[in-house]
Amino acid sequence: MADVTLYYRTADGVLTARVVSGDTAEAPALPEGATQLTAQEYETALAAVNTARQEHADELVAADEANQQADYEALRAQGIPDATARRLTGYTGPENQA
Repeated sequence: MADVTLYYRTADGVLTARVVSGDTAEAPALPEGATQLTAQEYETALAAVNTARQEHADELVAADEANQQADYEALRAQGIPDATARRLTGYTGPENQA
């Protein structure tokens, strides 16, 4: 028997692609509670997961940058020199004229 790729979603929602090989009389069984997917369904679901992960990562980066800018501006408003405020906060945006 040639290699066969099984695509499925486990009972807890994990997407899995498993390659099985060897001579067997029957198709390999899926784990208990798993739902078999076609290759296209698997790729579509995986793309959705990757898109959601990227969107979440982008949100985290944006929130971090907003926090850095707020901290930088607060330090500058207290008279901390620009270079020091940047070093303390990690802020790399344009200079605040405070």
